[in-house]
Amino acid sequence: MDQPLPFEIPNVTVLLQPEEQVLEIPRHKVKNVKQLLKYLGEDGVSAYGVLMYVQFIFVAIFVGYSIGSAPVVSFHYGAQHHSELKNLLRKSVLLMAIGGVTLTVLARVLAAPLSRLFVGYDASLYALTTHAFRLFCWSFLLAGFNIFASGFFTALNNGAVSAAISFLRTLVFQAGSVVVLPILLGVGGIWWAITAAEIFAFIISGVFLVLKRNKYHYM
Repeated sequence: MDQPLPFEIPNVTVLLQPEEQVLEIPRHKVKNVKQLLKYLGEDGVSAYGVLMYVQFIFVAIFVGYSIGSAPVVSFHYGAQHHSELKNLLRKSVLLMAIGGVTLTVLARVLAAPLSRLFVGYDASLYALTTHAFRLFCWSFLLAGFNIFASGFFTALNNGAVSAAISFLRTLVFQAGSVVVLPILLGVGGIWWAITAAEIFAFIISGVFLVLKRNKYHYM
């Protein structure tokens, strides 16, 4: 009888039951997957795979805006148009807030339909994914601001701050949250980990924006 193939850390590949699922996991998400395997087994990994696919689609809006606005930020900074830079930052933060609320509402409303689309073949997995989606979706509230903040500092030619925000958000805070929260909140803590990471990243982004305001004159 065929046995389930192993979880392979070196290749960062999750191979579940043969001929059923193969999930490629980003390296910075390995800790999340190990915790899922520990607490929820293969169903948890499958549910997490669905969340990653949907997250990629949702946050692409924020990434696209950050990339598109970067040349404008760089131009106004280089031309010393401080008033325009302030206006751009203010409007961008507002747009990120509106986008965050909109995507969070959409994610909650579409949690069941999207879960059914991916894992409707299994009732228990569908229920788990829907529940996870409704917890995970709160991360969209702050994701846009954090992504924009990192891109904003890149446009201002401050790669160190941009890298710090991105590194802390996607690796340090996520890895820390996914280890600590399950201890405090149980299994649900795994689904709250991304939201917790976004909250910490939001604080760090805000601190950097305040600390660098006199240098770049965007406030």
